[in-house]
Amino acid sequence: MAEAFQVGDARVTRIPELHWDNARPHKLYPDIDAEALAIFGPYLTPGSFNPVTGGLAQGTYAWLAQVAGLNILVDTATGNDKPLPAAPALDHLHTSFLEHLAAAGVQPEQVDTVLHTHIHADHVGWNTRLHNGKWVPTFPKARHVFSVIEARYGASNDGIDPAPDLPPEILGRPDHRPLPRVYTDSMLPVIEAGLGEAIIIDGQDLLAGFSFHPTPGHSIDHASIRLQSDGEEAWFTGDVMHHPLQVYRPDLRSVYCEFVQPAEHSRRWLLKEAAESGSLCFTSHFAETGAGYVRRRPEGFAWEFAQPNAGDVR
Repeated sequence: MAEAFQVGDARVTRIPELHWDNARPHKLYPDIDAEALAIFGPYLTPGSFNPVTGGLAQGTYAWLAQVAGLNILVDTATGNDKPLPAAPALDHLHTSFLEHLAAAGVQPEQVDTVLHTHIHADHVGWNTRLHNGKWVPTFPKARHVFSVIEARYGASNDGIDPAPDLPPEILGRPDHRPLPRVYTDSMLPVIEAGLGEAIIIDGQDLLAGFSFHPTPGHSIDHASIRLQSDGEEAWFTGDVMHHPLQVYRPDLRSVYCEFVQPAEHSRRWLLKEAAESGSLCFTSHFAETGAGYVRRRPEGFAWEFAQPNAGDVR
C-alpha cells in the first residue's frame, strides 16, 4: 500500500526500498551511552525500537511529491546493482523500488524533477540503472537538482576533477570521506545526459513551493528541503537525523556523518524549526510511516509519527 500524506495542495507518497529492524545502537551511534536508551527507549514506539533485542528499525526510501501537475522525487534511495562493498547492506541490491513507484501511479518517464538533499549512496542511487553494462538515467525526462558543492566534492572524491578548496575550513576536519563511485555511477551519467542542475543552497524558492536550506554536517553541503503549499508547510529532513532517538538525544552523531559538530548544529536547528512551526517532517530513514512531528517537551524535543491520510492509502 502506498502511504500518502497531504500538505496543502501537495500529495506526498513514500516509495519504499528497504526495511530492517536489527540496527545495533552502538554501531549507528558510536558515542552512545547506556542512559540514552535506558531513559528514552520507553518513549520510542515498538515499530522503531525493540527493547528485548535492543534493535533499532530503519529503512531506505524516497518521497514522491505531486503538486502543480508535477511529479517530484525527493532523493532516490540506493538503486539496484550498485557496487557498494564498503556498505554490505546496500551492495548489489535487487529491490522492487520502481514497482512501488508504479503502484503510486508514476512511471520513470513521468518524473519531472528529482531533488537531492545530498549526494550519498542511499539518496542518489536510483538516478541511474544498469543497461547493457552502462549506467543510464532512470528518469530520462527529469531535471535533477543538487548542490554544486556536493557535486564538486563527489567528483573530487572519485578522482574525476580535483577540488582543493573542499572541504571548507569552517566545517573542520571530516571524520571520513563519502563512499567511492557514488558520483561516478549515480550522478555523472545524469549530468552528461544534460539532466543535471547544480545550485547554491541558500533558501531561495526553486519550484512549486520547494526551497533548499543549508543543514551541513552529515555531508559537506547537506540540504533540508522545505515544501510550502496552500498555507501548509513540511520539511524533507534528509539525513539530519537517522532515527527518532536523535530527536530526544540530538547530541548523538550517526556513524555516517562526515562533519560531526556541524551535523549536530544542523540537527538542533531543524528540530527547533520543526517544533516551532509544527511542520510535518518527511524523514529519510525512520521506520513506520517515515513521517511525523517534532514536539517540544520540557527539556528538549519528542517525536510523534504521523499517519497517512485514510483517503489516500491504496
